[in-house]
Amino acid sequence: MNSERERPYETMSEEELRHELKRLKDNLCDLEETHSFTFGRTTVHIGAEQAQSMQEEYEKERSLYNEQMAVIEALLRARGQ
Repeated sequence: MNSERERPYETMSEEELRHELKRLKDNLCDLEETHSFTFGRTTVHIGAEQAQSMQEEYEKERSLYNEQMAVIEALLRARGQ
């Protein structure tokens, strides 16, 4: 379970699920903007090892957000929303 949420998605109301889905989408957007800025718009030197580590962490976090959003979307579909 994600430490940012207090209880499993299955026990949340539809309103709570929609709110959580929005929060996750906003967080993913922020993550992608930060990654884009760090790797595409700056001239700050980042060593190859650190850059690879940052890329792996980004991909891991991005995947986690996408997985969580897919679970919520499936629950909302199942509830007829």
